[in-house]
Amino acid sequence: MDPAQQRVYHVTHIRNLELVLESGLLSASATPTVDVSSPLTRELRYTAEVVPTRSVANHVPFYLTPTATLWTDLLSGAHDETRWSAAARAAASVDFVVLVTTVAALGPDAVVADGDAAASLTRFATGDEIARALTRLHDSDRWEGAEVLAFDSVPFDAIQLIGVANDRVRDRVRALTGTKVAVYPPWFLPTE
Repeated sequence: MDPAQQRVYHVTHIRNLELVLESGLLSASATPTVDVSSPLTRELRYTAEVVPTRSVANHVPFYLTPTATLWTDLLSGAHDETRWSAAARAAASVDFVVLVTTVAALGPDAVVADGDAAASLTRFATGDEIARALTRLHDSDRWEGAEVLAFDSVPFDAIQLIGVANDRVRDRVRALTGTKVAVYPPWFLPTE
């Protein structure tokens, strides 16, 4: 496994995609049109420090797999009111898109979190430690809970693929952007 080429997945509500396209950036500081995080989750991410002076909230989160724990939780109804907003609970799987890129495309300030980035026991890897962290995670049961964090923003040009749930959503997204859009229903089905 080449850690730099490891694919990473950012999930967002389709209504947030327009904001991303307008700015040309996936930005940690942008206010989402549809916010799926609860106020508590936002606060925890703001107070969790990745490195001195940088919180988790200063980063754009990506998952290491399209079957990530938090994404699966969201697909299964987002029942945890401490984590998810009312908007998350009201959303259907077809309301989301999955933006795909690689660890290398996230830039030199990327960080690997070995679990929920806002959790108190999560460890972070930066720089040369990233390759080792990804290798350890790949061979562990923590893979689906891990996050890769891009500092500040990711240029939309770095997105290689947009995964969507069905043809209707694909057509809607294609009308907004020329980026490759793929219908891949398994990414949008809750798992047991």
